[in-house]
Amino acid sequence: MKKGTAIVWFTNDLRLEDNGVLRAAMDHHEHIVPVVCIDKEYHHSFQWGFRRTGARRMQFLLESIADLQVSLHKAGAHLQIEVGNPVEAIVNRVRATGASIVYAKKEVGYEELQLQQRLMKELWKCNAELSVISTSTLFHPEDLPFGVRDVPEIFTDFRKRAERETMVRAVIEKPAEIVSPELPVSTLPSLEQLGYEAPTTDARSVLAFRGGESAAMQRLSYYLGEKRLLSNYKETRNGLIGGDYSSKFSPWLAMGCISPRTIYEAVQEYERTVESNDSTYWLIFELIWRDYFRFAMKKHKQSFFRLGGIQGKQVPSARNKEIIQRWIDGNTGVSFVDANMRELRSTGFMSNRGRQNVASYFCNDLKQDWRMGAAYFEEQLIDYDVASNWGNWAYLAGVGNDPRGNRYFDIEKQARQYDGAGEYRRMWGK
Repeated sequence: MKKGTAIVWFTNDLRLEDNGVLRAAMDHHEHIVPVVCIDKEYHHSFQWGFRRTGARRMQFLLESIADLQVSLHKAGAHLQIEVGNPVEAIVNRVRATGASIVYAKKEVGYEELQLQQRLMKELWKCNAELSVISTSTLFHPEDLPFGVRDVPEIFTDFRKRAERETMVRAVIEKPAEIVSPELPVSTLPSLEQLGYEAPTTDARSVLAFRGGESAAMQRLSYYLGEKRLLSNYKETRNGLIGGDYSSKFSPWLAMGCISPRTIYEAVQEYERTVESNDSTYWLIFELIWRDYFRFAMKKHKQSFFRLGGIQGKQVPSARNKEIIQRWIDGNTGVSFVDANMRELRSTGFMSNRGRQNVASYFCNDLKQDWRMGAAYFEEQLIDYDVASNWGNWAYLAGVGNDPRGNRYFDIEKQARQYDGAGEYRRMWGK
């Protein structure tokens, strides 16, 4: 029997389809109060000298919230937008609405978990509780053949067991109607009101990325339906120029505008109706990698953010501001590294091939503290995801989940292989 009012706290799960948090609240409560919090102080805070959130990712976030607001309104609910401390904002909403429970997405990042712990304590003081739901991964954690403590340290071991022994749960349907109390319409703040300058656009950008579930579904339809680009994904995913060389789903996945299960189901349908080949599998393979970093971070917690990583190894710890600034500005003198870094600074995006090369160069050639590079990516990337970003940097620094240790890239060889004609380097030249 449904009872009372529940608050649904949207974080980086800004969608209605396949949203287990929203579904759990609707299954057990009569009235839903949807809330999103923009923690201005957190987004403007600094880590290793870099701001947590750059203007491009903040713009993508605001676009995603705006799209969610429209979708909720169509379903009968008004999204309540808060700017400020999330704990204070949620607790105030609980008191104002008489809600007995707050539903939210289960987190794995250390600071995100600390925030949820603080909220839990404050809710207890006003006779309310926090319920967290796993809704970010392809494989549901309860379905895996091992517990968190036993997550394999090697990706291949994780993948083989998960694929063999775990079913992917069905996508949760988008609710047609959400019963919500009468609430005022919230106004979404502008970038300027949040202390940002509007970012410039660059015609060389691989895509004109726009946040929101609607844009995510349009991209899914374009890539798998309209253009059928999935058939060649494995052969093209290491490209550098244009919107079609890879799926580009990562910004929407990172913000939770689309779920990995929605993509998985679309791939399955593609395999049934178009074709099934190495490329169709490889997109699922990449989704499993994303899962792995999330489960590994859940296992190792804050160890992922330490210089020695989960292995506790001795690695370079230098923080030479001049060297790092040349890397940031794309002025290292290594053309392939410089081109990729200029693309990142100008667009908020970089290919996977580029990320591996610039990270390897930062760790192995410049011999700087890898966490400085990870923090800069956190500021700049529109598809920043705490587990994928820090997990990948630790992996490339040789302190993460990698049995082969240090992963050194021969930059010139990589440039010849992936940009043999120098087109990409010319595009992003000075």
